[in-house]
Amino acid sequence: MTRTEPFEHHPDRYDQWFDRHSAVFAAEVRALRALLPRADRCLEVGVGTGRFAQALGVREGVDPAPEMRRRARQRGVRVRDGTAEALPYDDEQFDVALLVGMVDRESPLGKEYEDKKEGHSFYHVAHFHTATEVVRRMRAVGFDDFAFRQTLFHPLDDVEEEEPVKAGHGEGAFIAIRGDKRQVGARGGAGEARRAHAEGRDSG
Repeated sequence: MTRTEPFEHHPDRYDQWFDRHSAVFAAEVRALRALLPRADRCLEVGVGTGRFAQALGVREGVDPAPEMRRRARQRGVRVRDGTAEALPYDDEQFDVALLVGMVDRESPLGKEYEDKKEGHSFYHVAHFHTATEVVRRMRAVGFDDFAFRQTLFHPLDDVEEEEPVKAGHGEGAFIAIRGDKRQVGARGGAGEARRAHAEGRDSG
C-alpha cells in the first residue's frame, strides 16, 4: 500500500474526524495563525482536503492524493499534484510554505497514536517525530530563528472551544513551528520561501 492510499480510500473518514472534533480543529488553526506571517503568496504542502488552507486564507497547495486534491478544490484552493520533495513550481514563487502532518511523538496523544498504528487506516503509514527532530532537520537545510506555538493540553474528547495556545513546545500535542530561511536554491522548491511552518495535527 502506498502512503496516499488511506487518503484515497477513506476521505470521508478524514473529513468527518474534524467535524466531530471541531474544537480541536479551532485550536490548531489558532496556533498556526499565531505564527503565520502576512504574505502575498503562501503554499500549503500536504494540503489534504483544504480545511486548514481555507481557514487560514491559504489559496494554493500541493498534495499527492487525487481525492484530497479534488476536495481541496471544492474549498477554493488552487492545488497541484506534488510533494515537499518535488514541488511542481519554479523557484521564487512563494513567500511562505505551510507544512502539515506532525504530531509530537513525546506527547500523550503521540504515544497513543504510536501504540495504535498497527492496522489503523491512517496511522500505519505515519512517521511521528518530536519537535526537536523537526527543528534539527530544518536547521540542516538552512532554517533558523525558530518560534513555537502549542495547543491540545487535554484528551481530545475533553478539548473545549477555548483550548489555550501557548509559546514553546513540550506540553501540547499539537505544535506549530516557524523557521526563517533567506534563500532556497533547490530545483523545484519554493524559491524565496522565507518562512516554513510545521503543523502537528491528527487525522483519526
